[in-house]
Amino acid sequence: MERTATVERKTRETDIRLTLKLDGKGDSSINTGVPFMDHMLQLLAAHGFFDLDIRARGDTEVDDHHTVEDLGICLGSALGQALKNKGGIRRYGVALVPMDDALSRVVIDISNRPFLAYRVETGARQAGTFDVGLIREFARGITTHAGITAHIDLLRGNDAHHIAESVFKALGRALDEATRADDRLKGTPLSTKGTL
Repeated sequence: MERTATVERKTRETDIRLTLKLDGKGDSSINTGVPFMDHMLQLLAAHGFFDLDIRARGDTEVDDHHTVEDLGICLGSALGQALKNKGGIRRYGVALVPMDDALSRVVIDISNRPFLAYRVETGARQAGTFDVGLIREFARGITTHAGITAHIDLLRGNDAHHIAESVFKALGRALDEATRADDRLKGTPLSTKGTL
């Protein structure tokens, strides 16, 4: 069964259409109106080995906040839809990813219990013109709308761009591991309760 989902979200602040194919090749076609997020989402898809198509418009004349937040909401919703009852997946994912001076760790549990622990402190607030603090809002959207517990930690790093890259690559790798099907589960959820 193909694990795909398309999500559309239209508000007074954003207009987003996102298509996710979990069992892809890492291909992406992304235009969000926020070039830095385009780059980060391409990394996420490539390192997560899922295909991602996103078209978004937002009130970026105000700032990037609404667009970035709603991208997280849409991606989280698409993940939840593509995983259906979450049966047969490994559920947990762990990734440590370096990017030059930066080293990030992402640990997730696709558990139906949304929780985000985001400990990424940087000296610089900007990567180019992008406010790297918005990455927390993106991650919150994903965890809340996909039912994921996530611990995202910066272990070391100074350059804001490198830090953001290591976080997005680690998130992609952790999602790839956690969403991978395990034949031993025979389609049932990995839970002693019998459900997530």
